[in-house]
Amino acid sequence: MSLLLAPWTRLSLLVVLLLASGVCVLLFEPQRILSEGWPPGLPVGTAAVVFAGAYGLGTAALVPRPLLNLAAGALFGVPFGLAAAVAGSVLGAGISFGLGRAMGQDALRPLLRGRWLLAADDQLARHGFRSMLAVRVFPGLPFAAANYCAAVSRCGWLPFLAATAIGVVPNTAAYVVAGASASSPGSPAFLLSFGFIAASLVAAAVVGWRKRHRLARPARPADRGPLHEQPPVVGAASHGP
Repeated sequence: MSLLLAPWTRLSLLVVLLLASGVCVLLFEPQRILSEGWPPGLPVGTAAVVFAGAYGLGTAALVPRPLLNLAAGALFGVPFGLAAAVAGSVLGAGISFGLGRAMGQDALRPLLRGRWLLAADDQLARHGFRSMLAVRVFPGLPFAAANYCAAVSRCGWLPFLAATAIGVVPNTAAYVVAGASASSPGSPAFLLSFGFIAASLVAAAVVGWRKRHRLARPARPADRGPLHEQPPVVGAASHGP
């Protein structure tokens, strides 16, 4: 029993689970939902709730969010599609965060070495909401990777989920609008949505490049008191008679 509860055993189980999820994504090709549509007979509200649940499980299983966002717009239009995609994003982030914290944190935290990793962990611990909001608004790190990395840090549940719920809205809305207007790729809505997606990616790259020095900044040496000051250097000149 103790072996099953060992940190590295739990981490190994998490890796196996994620690998199996990735294989299932490749085999079952969830992108077929775009062409096959949603099972008929469900009211649109109920279907959106079911889709949000499937969305959350899909993101935890490493299904790309842009694909799911496009599907949400194509299946439900902008209002219901956006609500389902945002709810599914928060659900998937919570599942990933919980799995990472329960099965990976104990094994990986002792491996946090280096200036960048320690600085990122400190930022997530002291400014969890602000840091996660920046990650969500400026998409540089893949959604699933950000979830599992945040789980290893000391970021709290509430800042993590609140920042996710707010931060995913702009880019999610752009993809949902693009999916809803995919039948007319020359329409202003489609062009504006993809323009926003491209602009957000460029902005993320620029912000990351300009702020890189904050993580690379060396820790300040401890303040030295007067007792630790270097003694004055005594010259070796000889004294006269």
